[in-house]
Amino acid sequence: MMSSDIERVIGPRIPPEEMKEHRSRYVIPTALFAVAAILLVVSIFLPWWQMTLNAPQYPKGLTVEAYINHLEGDVAEIDGLNHYIGMRPLDEAAELEKTFSIIGIIGLVMLILAAVFVHNRWAALLALPALLLPVLFIADLQFWLANFGQNLDPTAPLSSSVKPFVPPALGKGVIAQFSTWAVPGPGLWLAVAASLLILIGLYFHRRAYKPLVDAQEEVAE
Repeated sequence: MMSSDIERVIGPRIPPEEMKEHRSRYVIPTALFAVAAILLVVSIFLPWWQMTLNAPQYPKGLTVEAYINHLEGDVAEIDGLNHYIGMRPLDEAAELEKTFSIIGIIGLVMLILAAVFVHNRWAALLALPALLLPVLFIADLQFWLANFGQNLDPTAPLSSSVKPFVPPALGKGVIAQFSTWAVPGPGLWLAVAASLLILIGLYFHRRAYKPLVDAQEEVAE
């Protein structure tokens, strides 16, 4: 009875004879979910976003790389330039997100792996946060860029010459005599690849387990 109740929640188990005859049908979604989880783990150690600031006094440009929990690169120099137009230091952005980012990604990885053992529609719900992660990252990044660009310190030395602005999260931006170029980092590309693998995995997951779910529901009736 207990086993039957559990199967109603996590879906039917694969009969041994079915697994033996159609092993690849069930291995494919498992493998896709597992690779997606690995890509997200690797992304923790790589920059997710890179921005280059071109300024007259820096002909080679200044670059900052954003990892999920810290910034690297010419952060101090960019903060020095931003100070003159009244923009807050870059490290003050997304403090909460940076604090919990590693734990958050590990949590998403656990949800993906849990989806391997769920053989019904709930697997899609478990995988959904990881599937949407790249979009959520860019949206959060754009929020903070807009927040910083729209809330300049009016007492800054060059505040009168620069109006509030919204730096783009991706692509080219122009602020006074400065220009920026922002691109995804390898970590974000891995997250995008993980999302695609999850999406494909959900397709094969449904194709593999829906007949078993339908058979389970017929027996329950």
